Amino acid sequence: MVSAIIAAAGKNRRMIQDQKKLGLNIQHKLLLDLHGKPVIIQTLENVTKTTINQSIIVLGHFSSEIETILSGYNSDEIRVISNPMIDVHLSETLLNGARNVKPGLCLCVAADQPTVSTLTLQKLIDKAMQHPETENIVSILARKDTGYLDSTKGLGMPFVCHSKLLEEYLPCKNSNLNPILGDMIKEGVVFYGVPPHNPLELININQWDDYLKILENKPL
Repeated sequence: MVSAIIAAAGKNRRMIQDQKKLGLNIQHKLLLDLHGKPVIIQTLENVTKTTINQSIIVLGHFSSEIETILSGYNSDEIRVISNPMIDVHLSETLLNGARNVKPGLCLCVAADQPTVSTLTLQKLIDKAMQHPETENIVSILARKDTGYLDSTKGLGMPFVCHSKLLEEYLPCKNSNLNPILGDMIKEGVVFYGVPPHNPLELININQWDDYLKILENKPL
């Protein structure tokens, strides 16, 4: 069983700041058009083209606006849920997702990562599934070193690990992801860095320039 957790609960703070400075209409980054589709839909479609069995999209801030875009996608295979409390860190969003999937490997993706291809996401899944201890590996998109890693410096999403690891390490942390990944590797969890298919896969849409950089490239 492989599930996907798509984190879409953030404040959108940096994008709003940029849009105000540039005199643009305020629009949530996940709803921006990317080659004919909202950013979050591009991310979702990349995820659902892998061999996952179900997807959980976790909302928080701006949930009503985002949920409207996702209304046609809610099904047995794709569920949209919201955090009980809005103002929480990424760790709580992922934990909420982990508690709503069936036990097994989880592909954890940020909704603002539409450039991470299905090919790369599938490689993350495959690497975790091939490991002899699927409950003790994190297969993660490499930002520098690849292969088996001895440090989590600079790493974040997307990654694949077992739901048991998420439920063990995420409770009561209420923090960003990297320190939690650091705790995992210190305590013997295996990390494997999968190289990106192209440099664009390393871009999260946080600011207006990130969006323009992706928009100026050919359709995904």
